[in-house]
Order: sequence, then C-alpha cells, then structure tokens
Amino acid sequence: MKFLAKAAFAILPALLLLGCGTSGEVKDELEGEAGQGSEQVTDMDSSTSTQGVGDGSDLTGERMDGGAEDMSAAVDPLNDPNSLLSKRVIYFDFDKSDIQDEFRDIINAHAEYLAINQGVNITIEGHTDERGTREYNIALGERRANAIKRMLTLQGVSASQIRVISYGEERPAALGHGENAWALNRRAILDYLR
Repeated sequence: MKFLAKAAFAILPALLLLGCGTSGEVKDELEGEAGQGSEQVTDMDSSTSTQGVGDGSDLTGERMDGGAEDMSAAVDPLNDPNSLLSKRVIYFDFDKSDIQDEFRDIINAHAEYLAINQGVNITIEGHTDERGTREYNIALGERRANAIKRMLTLQGVSASQIRVISYGEERPAALGHGENAWALNRRAILDYLR
C-alpha cells in the first residue's frame, strides 16, 4: 500500500501539468480583451485531451469507473531518484555482515516491490575491502549478500527471485588503501534483472 501511495505522489506533478490545458473559455476571454482589430485566436486541436483530470481516473491512474488506465508513461519507481528503490547500495561495518538500521527502510522498500512484482528478479552482490585473504573476503561478501536475502525473504519475497553472488575484494568501488576507500568497498549491491 505504501508503494501505491508513493507512486501516486511521484506522478502527481505530471498529472497536474497534463490537466493545465485550455478550454474555449480562454479563447472567448482573449477575443474580448483583444478588441475588434486583432486576429482571431484559433482552437486547440480537438483530439488533444488532458489525462487524469475529468476522465474518470484518480491520482494513481486507476479508473474510478472500473476501466484500466495505461500507466506505461508513469515514472519507473526503480529509477525515480525520490524513491527508496533507486538506492541500491547497502554499506557494512568492517568485518561485519549485520545490516545497519539506516539501510533497513531501503531494504524494506525493495522487499515490498519484489513481493508485489513476483516476475522481477534481483541479484545481490556482496563486496569487501582489500583487507583479509581472498577466500575470507569471498565468504564475507556472501554473508553480506545473504543477510539482505534473508531480510527480503522474511518480508514475503520468494527466494527464487533472489540470486546471491560474492565478489569479495575483486570489484572495488573506490581505489585506495585507506578508510575512505575501504568504507565504500564494504557493500552489497542490489541489481535488478530485466
């Protein structure tokens, strides 16, 4: 339900802009103000319509009269920068696979989306910084990815929708040998498969 509310607020500005079309009343007002010597204002093409305003749909794009509304032009929530779904990197503390509180809302949003969209699959990539042996880092990256998988499945996401892979230290996000680089490399990435 939260997803529908967020989607409604995401498309609200677009619907309001679409509803700003003009009618014949504006034409009449313009003709009256312009006087007799000016050119006549022409009507807008009669095939132009305003979607979402007066067409029987509510702000979510669903028709109130039971008909279906085409939502293909709606903003994809996975790519909407205002959506938690656009955040796909979860960071971890050194040598830990516990999910920090600040990332729980992000994972919850992804869980809700995946539970609703059961045809969508995701890969969770586990990563580490350069410290530790290659074998240890592969195992730590897998623990991190599995921690997120566990949280998703506890919220109703099918395990068959989730693939886990660990890259360990092999694909760093930041090059360098200090805490700033290491903090960026201790992560898991949620990668949607389309």
